[in-house]
Amino acid sequence: ASTQKTRPVWPSQGLGHKTAPARAPGRSKAPGGVSLTVPQPNINATVAQNILLSVEYYCRGVATVEWKHVSSWGTTRIVEWKSGNYVNISAVYKDRVTIFENGSIELRNVGMRDAGYYLVTVTEEYGTNTYGAIIVNVYEIIYEDIHFVAVLFAFLAAVSAILICFMWLCNKSLHLFQKTTHKLSASTTEEIELETIEC
Repeated sequence: ASTQKTRPVWPSQGLGHKTAPARAPGRSKAPGGVSLTVPQPNINATVAQNILLSVEYYCRGVATVEWKHVSSWGTTRIVEWKSGNYVNISAVYKDRVTIFENGSIELRNVGMRDAGYYLVTVTEEYGTNTYGAIIVNVYEIIYEDIHFVAVLFAFLAAVSAILICFMWLCNKSLHLFQKTTHKLSASTTEEIELETIEC
């Protein structure tokens, strides 16, 4: 049997799901009876998050599935498996990857280096294959804003505490002044009464 290959299918950004499965984004079909659907060609994730690279393939015979990661750091093979026969996961991804029968994989605890293109190849036992790709963007959690809010809150709390103490001191001083004034008034009144009696 002759080997036939199709060109890679590169997903376009911003495409959504279509009502007709045959026209869904990221769908590729090879003449030999291998088809592949990529329902979500773009994934946005944050550091330390788990992501599902979801695909679904159809094959008449036994298929081999292979995933690769392409980024500015180079190309790395993640995993390759043949349904019911073997699973070969690269040592770098040994504890981070879970595979599924439909061709999907889950990647756990992603980092900035995990951003890039994820290429999946499904090869039929007779040599016919089809391709798909998923673009993954990984973002860092910005702690500067949270830190600024925390510092501002602490500053406002400190200012509030100082104002409360200042008001308490002012109130205390006012009471003390009123008490002293009252004593002086009483003392003056007694002196006037004594002078009146002596006279």
